[in-house]
Amino acid sequence: MQTLVTQSIQPLPDGFVYLKDIDPTILEEVRYAGNHNFIGRPVPGYLAPVIIVTEPVALALKAVQSELKPFQMTLKVYDGYRPQQAVDSFIPWAEDLNDQLTKTEFYPNLDKRDVFSAGYISKRSSHTRGSAVDLTLVPLPAASQPRWMPGDPVLDGRLPYGKRFPDNSLDMGTAFDCLDELSHTLNSSLPHHVRANRLLLKSLMEKHGFENYRKEWWHFGFINELFPDTYFNFPVF
Repeated sequence: MQTLVTQSIQPLPDGFVYLKDIDPTILEEVRYAGNHNFIGRPVPGYLAPVIIVTEPVALALKAVQSELKPFQMTLKVYDGYRPQQAVDSFIPWAEDLNDQLTKTEFYPNLDKRDVFSAGYISKRSSHTRGSAVDLTLVPLPAASQPRWMPGDPVLDGRLPYGKRFPDNSLDMGTAFDCLDELSHTLNSSLPHHVRANRLLLKSLMEKHGFENYRKEWWHFGFINELFPDTYFNFPVF
């Protein structure tokens, strides 16, 4: 039986931690706490730009990070735990066909009404169980990360690296959260170096207990979930 846990602002539920408390060297760019995401504004439930995950997930990420350090690379996490209210807010956004603000970057070849049926967004997400992360690899020393703001140009997320909106990540072939076939992890049409970068991320994450979602190179779920049947709704704060 699945349960939904709602909580007002107070200490994190047992089993959850701030990623920065486990490994402060992992970069965090919490896209849903700001404007640079597929709805173009802060997502409900994100009150602060911090990454929260269950403790086993944080420890596994710390282990991945330790393998990257000798090669002068770091993880950068875009999202971790996601409140159910955030997931719920994607439904009216998908139904509002007048709002196409971010289409060029995030769903250039997709009718937004199809984001659920196409498998890019789910009404019940492993993020809400605290067991999934969206992330990438960044070479060190990390370059400065520009911040997209409303009114800035909206660039196609499928454009080549250097032409789409800047990300200090390794070249993963598309922008983060670009809901397109080019974001499918094993897309064979991508340049060799892009496929190699994705394979490096995928291999390291799998080694430490994660499974990649095949349609999103950035999305990894922790296999041995702490809360496999519970969907939480406390805010990210």
